[in-house]
Amino acid sequence: MAQQKRLLGFVGLFILAATLLGLSAFAQQPSDSARTGVILTLNGAVTPPAAQYLEREIMSASEAGREIVIIEIDTPGGLMDSMKTIIKAILASDTPVATYVSPQGARSASAGLYIMYSAHVSAMAPATNTGAATPVEIGGAPLDDSPFEEQSPAEDTDKVTNPAEIEGGANAEDIEDAREAAPQSTRDNPRTLSNDDALRSKAINDAVAYIRSLAEERGRNADWAESAVRDAASVTANEALELGVVDHVATDIDDLLRQMNGRTVTVASGEKTLNTENIRLERVEATLIERILAFVADPNVAVILMSLATTGIIIEMWNPGSIFPGVVGVLCLILGFYAFQVLPYNSLGLALMAVGALMILIEAYTPTLGLVGLAGLGVFGFGLFVVFPEGFRVSTSVIATIIAIAGAFLGLILFAIVGSRSHGPLIGAEAIRKREGVVEEWNGKEGWVIVEGERWRARSEKPLSPGDKVRVLEIDGLVLVVKQAKAGGLLGAMQPKEA
Repeated sequence: MAQQKRLLGFVGLFILAATLLGLSAFAQQPSDSARTGVILTLNGAVTPPAAQYLEREIMSASEAGREIVIIEIDTPGGLMDSMKTIIKAILASDTPVATYVSPQGARSASAGLYIMYSAHVSAMAPATNTGAATPVEIGGAPLDDSPFEEQSPAEDTDKVTNPAEIEGGANAEDIEDAREAAPQSTRDNPRTLSNDDALRSKAINDAVAYIRSLAEERGRNADWAESAVRDAASVTANEALELGVVDHVATDIDDLLRQMNGRTVTVASGEKTLNTENIRLERVEATLIERILAFVADPNVAVILMSLATTGIIIEMWNPGSIFPGVVGVLCLILGFYAFQVLPYNSLGLALMAVGALMILIEAYTPTLGLVGLAGLGVFGFGLFVVFPEGFRVSTSVIATIIAIAGAFLGLILFAIVGSRSHGPLIGAEAIRKREGVVEEWNGKEGWVIVEGERWRARSEKPLSPGDKVRVLEIDGLVLVVKQAKAGGLLGAMQPKEA
C-alpha cells in the first residue's frame, strides 16, 4: 500500500513538473519573439518584387509577434500598385512598422513618401530628403501645365466679356446674367479641362486623398503632403521634422531605437507601447529570385539589356545562322520588357531608341560611309537619356559606355564592308593570277604546282625544282604560266602583297 502511494506521488510530481515546464515554454516563446525585431530594405524602385518581399516579411513578423519592423528606405519611387501592396501590409500589421530613410544622402521620393506616411513611426537620417510625390503615368512624364491652374483675371475677362466671341453677339447685361446662371464651380474656376487634363486631375485628386487619409491616420502634416503631390514639394530631414512629416531624425538604428522606446502607436489590433530597449534585431534579405528581378528593374540595367537585345538581333539579322547572338538578344529583350513594365518610362525615349537601332541596321545593309550609322548612334543615345523621367535617369557613364560599344560594333561593320570591296576577284582566271604556290613535280620547263590547295599543270621559261615557290603570271587554258618567286627577306616581308 505504501509503495502504491509513493508511486502515485512520483507520477503526480512528474505530471506537475511536465505541466509547469510546458506552461513556461509556452509563455516564454511569445516573450522571446516579442523582444526581437527585423530590419528590411527598400533600396531602389518600388517594384512588384520589392512589394512581395516587404509584404511577406511584414506579415511574417506580425504573425510571430515581433516587437518592431524597421524598413530602411532609399528609393526614387515606383509603381502605385506595388506601393499600395506595401501600405496595405503595414496597415494590417499587428507589429509596429518604422520607416527609416538612410544612409545619409538617401532619399524617399514619390512612392517612398506614401510608405513613410503609412508607417507607425517615420524617421530620417541627417542629410536625407523626401517629397516629390506627383503621380507619373507609365508611358509618359508629368504634364508641364497643371490642370488645376486657374486662368488669370485678365484672361477670364477677355474670354467672357468680349461680345464678339459670343455666338450672335451680346451686351454686358447678357454676359452678367450668364455669369450668375453658371454653377459656382464654373465661376470659381472657369477653365474647362480637356480629356487629358481631366484624367490627370483625377489621378492627382486620388493621390491627394490617399496621402491625406494616411496623414490623418498617423497624425502627420496632411497639408504639406498635399503640396508634395500637387506641387512636387521636397524637404530635408530637419525640415520634415519641423513640419511634422516625420517623427524622428536619427543618426543610426541604435539612435532610432532609443528615440522610439516608450512611444505608443496604434496597430491593427489596437494601441501598443514600444519597448525597444536592448532589443535584438535580425536583418532579413529578399530571396534570390526577388533580388534578381529587382536588379533587372534598375533603369541602368534595363537600358543595358535593351541595348544588348538590339545588338544581338542586329548581328543575327546581318549574319543569319549565328544563333548565339539571336538567342542572347531575345533573352535580353524579354528581361528588358519586364524592366520597362515595372518602371515609369517615356514613350518618346523608347521610340527614339527604336529609330536609332533601325538606322544602325540600315547602315549594316546599305552602307552610307557611316553617316546613317553615326546619326543612329546619336538618336539612340538621346533616347537612352530621356527614356526615364527625373529620378530614374540612366547614368551618363552607362550611356557613354553603351554608345562606345555600339560605335565599335558599327566600326567593325564598316571595316568588314571596306575589306570586302578591296580584295580582288574570288573566282575565275583573275582570282588565281598573281597568287603564289609551290612546285610539286618539275621536268625541264613543265611540271605540276600546288596553288591555293589545288594541283595545276604549269610551265616556266626557267627550270624549277620541287619545293620552289612560284608566282602565277598568266593562265593559258588549263596551264599556269609561272615564274620563281623572290625570296622574302626583311625588305621582302615588308613589301605589301597583292591580293
